[in-house]
Amino acid sequence: MKFVLLADNQPALPQVAKWYSDQWGYIGEGRSTKELELKLRDYLNRDKLPLIILAQDGNEVIAAAQLRYHEMDIYPEREYWLGGVYVNSKHRGKGVAQALISAIIDKAKILGVGSINLQTEYLSGGLYRDLGWQPIEQVVNHGINVLVMEKSL
Repeated sequence: MKFVLLADNQPALPQVAKWYSDQWGYIGEGRSTKELELKLRDYLNRDKLPLIILAQDGNEVIAAAQLRYHEMDIYPEREYWLGGVYVNSKHRGKGVAQALISAIIDKAKILGVGSINLQTEYLSGGLYRDLGWQPIEQVVNHGINVLVMEKSL
C-alpha cells in the first residue's frame, strides 16, 4: 500500500466524489457525485489545506481521507479537521483506515498543525478512540448525532 495526494492522482477525483456521495449524500444539498467532483477540486493541493490523501494498492485507489479547515461552524476555534475517511468495502478490516489516518497525521505535522479534530457517527469513538483521539462532546450536526474528537500532535 502506498499513499499519494489527490493532487498527484487527479484521475481518482471522480471515484472519490462517488464514494463520498454514496456514503454521505443523504446529509444534505451539494452532495451529488457531480457537485462533489467540483468541490473536491479545491483539495488538489500538496503543501496547503485542504488536501486529500489516497491509499493505493498498486494502481488501484482503495481509500481516501481529507485534512481541511473548519468543518463545523459551531467550533470556529477548532481549525484543522480530519474528514471524509473512506475505505472501499472490499478493503475494509485490513488496517487501511488506520494507516491512512497515520499518513494524514504525518502530513499535518509537516504542515505545522498542532491538533486535529474530527466528527464521527460512532458515539463510542470506535477506531479513533483506539488511535488516541480524545472525545470533546456529543452534538447534533445536520440532524445526525456525532461525537467530536481531538488529537494533539
